[in-house]
Amino acid sequence: MTINESKTQTLTPEQVTQVLEDMKALQITSLYVTPLTSVADWMIICTGTSSRHVKAIADKLVEVMKHQGYQPLGVEGEQEAEWVLVDLNTVIVHIMQSQTREFYALERLWQPSTSREN
Repeated sequence: MTINESKTQTLTPEQVTQVLEDMKALQITSLYVTPLTSVADWMIICTGTSSRHVKAIADKLVEVMKHQGYQPLGVEGEQEAEWVLVDLNTVIVHIMQSQTREFYALERLWQPSTSREN
């Protein structure tokens, strides 16, 4: 696939998940967030075993996505690498260390709720 061909195609969560699996990311969770936000269609959350692992996963993801023709809109958190966010436009990827993931519990925050308490 050339860069020009991929621009007409939408990035799928499966493409991202494959890279995460190849880099041995743990607990990969894909959330369909279109009903909740206009920012992205998918949010993918995964865990790295250390700051070095988190950074390596993020770096490889950016490298592969660029090679496939998907230019990331932004990457945040690479310095500390406790939580790196990679914005791929329709897919936002959160790569987190275990304790950070447990603390912020993004899956719970982004789950569709059928009722809300006042």
